[in-house]
Amino acid sequence: MVTQTSVAPKRIKKRPVIHTERLTLEMCTEADAQLFLNFYENNREHLSRWEPARSHEFYTLEYWQKTLKENQIFLLEGSAIKFGIFNKERTEVIGTCNFNNIIRGVFQACHLGYSIGGKYQGQSYMYEAAQAGIQFMFNEMGLHRVMANYIPTNARSGALLERLGFEEEGFARDYLKIDGIWEDHVLTALVNHNSP
Repeated sequence: MVTQTSVAPKRIKKRPVIHTERLTLEMCTEADAQLFLNFYENNREHLSRWEPARSHEFYTLEYWQKTLKENQIFLLEGSAIKFGIFNKERTEVIGTCNFNNIIRGVFQACHLGYSIGGKYQGQSYMYEAAQAGIQFMFNEMGLHRVMANYIPTNARSGALLERLGFEEEGFARDYLKIDGIWEDHVLTALVNHNSP
């Protein structure tokens, strides 16, 4: 159940951590850089069809130390909350669940981006993580709308968003450059009808 919250920006005083039945979603620090590097190295081929082309630097420990440090700044600014999805033992990153481009004022919305490791597909891990993350953004952050877009050929992503309750709102030509090619995207959104 979604509770009513103020439309004023909410400041996070500590790094958010969300526990689900099988997972932990956590805003990570530089100390987690190796776990993120492992995730992306292990899933390089699996994720390449759905993500931007990656430079050599992306697959270095220094890159992930810098990126996770920058993510803390985004959190403090209130512009993004980027969760790592961990197994319960917190020994492995199995995916990501990011809420980007948080806009306040009369919009109160953000974009959802996500990825899941190849060996974890088809086990509802991404559904479990995204559902918990969305409820956090609605209940704790007071957002009214979460938007998510997917490449039409990515049937798994489309099915996930439909299961989460997202509704199709449009179609964008050449929306994002994915793996070096401008790709069309289906535009979807989930609205918190209980927000003030």
